Amino acid sequence: MTGTARPVAVYTDVDDTDPTIGIRLLEAHGFEVRVLGTRDAEEIIAGAQDAVALLPGYASVTREIIEALPQLSIVSLMSMGFDYVDLEAATERGVWVTNVPGAATEEVATHALAILLSSVRQLPFYTGSANPVDWNDRAESAPPRLSEMTLGIVGLGKIGRELARIAGPLFGSVVGYDPLLPDTPEVRADLEALGVGRTSLEEVRRTANALSLHLPLTDDTAGMIDAEFLGEMPRGSVLVNVSRGGLIDNDALVAALDAGRLSGAALDVLDQEPPAPGHPLLDRDDIVLTPHIAYFSARTEIEYVRIQAQNVITLLETGAPDSPVNRPAA
Repeated sequence: MTGTARPVAVYTDVDDTDPTIGIRLLEAHGFEVRVLGTRDAEEIIAGAQDAVALLPGYASVTREIIEALPQLSIVSLMSMGFDYVDLEAATERGVWVTNVPGAATEEVATHALAILLSSVRQLPFYTGSANPVDWNDRAESAPPRLSEMTLGIVGLGKIGRELARIAGPLFGSVVGYDPLLPDTPEVRADLEALGVGRTSLEEVRRTANALSLHLPLTDDTAGMIDAEFLGEMPRGSVLVNVSRGGLIDNDALVAALDAGRLSGAALDVLDQEPPAPGHPLLDRDDIVLTPHIAYFSARTEIEYVRIQAQNVITLLETGAPDSPVNRPAA
């Protein structure tokens, strides 16, 4: 890494995170640490001119930012997803980008199951009717029995497979799709042990009564859950998304819910966070919505911050970070 004897690491935004552990770790390894407390590109550029490391919370790291920071060597993220960084620009400029893979596998899978069960069992309706006036009210349709449902998992990485492990025994069957997962004897044995029938995307969406998304947001996956996709799901299905809101066409989801094609949706993410007033997926009884909190636990509250800082330290000490998502140009 370039820079002075005391390299500078800059946190951009820390809205809902306590960076104290990361700051202490970085300072103990010789860094000067600065917390800007902003997502504004101009403020980030002005406050990080001498930074070798940028540590964002939710701030977008654009080509403009990357090219304006002459000493930048690493953008160390505090998330699994990295769609808010211009990866191409970073790679061209010799800047590493890192994430925190596996830090919240158990939490995200557990949260996916929790909101799925809430949607299937129609908890928003029944918690609302648990009062003296509405006590005997019933939803328009009775919930299905889980053991008669098929769980579909799109994306069989760590989180998708953990969901299969904990949720599989509750469902009649589990099917999954992942175009990137290799077809090796080890993978086949793992999926068989989890009870996952690996099949095509078309077969998953055609047969799954509950469909859970575990995909990164890329050019290929953006908006993939559109009207055509939803129209081919079994009537009365539930859609679950704990990955990225941009995977779903909001208008198509609203139309599918209004038409009864889907009985509900369970979402931890939206395409816009926080959502603007009037967002089409807000304030609906048929949507279980949580505020991008699937990753959160007492353990991950510490681990996300620690791993983010450790990637910066490891790059300084070894020349390569622990969990890169790119291979920058020399």
